[in-house]
Amino acid sequence: MSNPLSVPLTRLRGLITPQTLGHELALFPLNTVLFPGGRLRLKVFEARYLDMAANCLRESRPFGVCLIKQGGEVGPAALPETVGSHARIVSADMDGPGLMRVEARGEGRFVVENTRLEANQLLIGQVRDKDDEARMPVPAHCRGALTFLSTLAARVPDSGLDEIQEDATWVGFRLAEVLPLKASARQAMLEMNDGVKRLEILLEFMRRNELA
Repeated sequence: MSNPLSVPLTRLRGLITPQTLGHELALFPLNTVLFPGGRLRLKVFEARYLDMAANCLRESRPFGVCLIKQGGEVGPAALPETVGSHARIVSADMDGPGLMRVEARGEGRFVVENTRLEANQLLIGQVRDKDDEARMPVPAHCRGALTFLSTLAARVPDSGLDEIQEDATWVGFRLAEVLPLKASARQAMLEMNDGVKRLEILLEFMRRNELA
């Protein structure tokens, strides 16, 4: 059997079911994938993102985080993947002139329909929110994921796993964050809409790599 995480992204993207309502969102393309409920720590120094963070704090609104599809984090605006997560700033501190340390928390997912560039090279996306997955218990054959996360939380106090939730989607997102996956595989896990299937794929990856 082939590695489930080698499935072409085009097949997984067929599971996307975005809502129809759209809105504009400042985008921060990064070489990482932010999942709903995840924690993101950033050192912000480019003027466009300092202004974005200040506006988000002042207006109590999120920005969007997308994995970079083409380009870099610094310099000209990168081409983002089409599915990302809202990021809500929970703390921010100036760490010297022109440098801000930001911690953000992932919220709901969105789909980017199109983008435009502002004068300061900040990328603005026209996005549609994706439906949240229905909460469901972790099935019996996936309970090993809970054991793995509980052990990790005990061994790594700063893991962010303060309270383990027995919800298949939450557990799958946390596994996708901590397992040694390629960025493209994490993106595929973000785009899926089936919490149990996501868990099954990740647990198979763990078994094949002797992590479970």
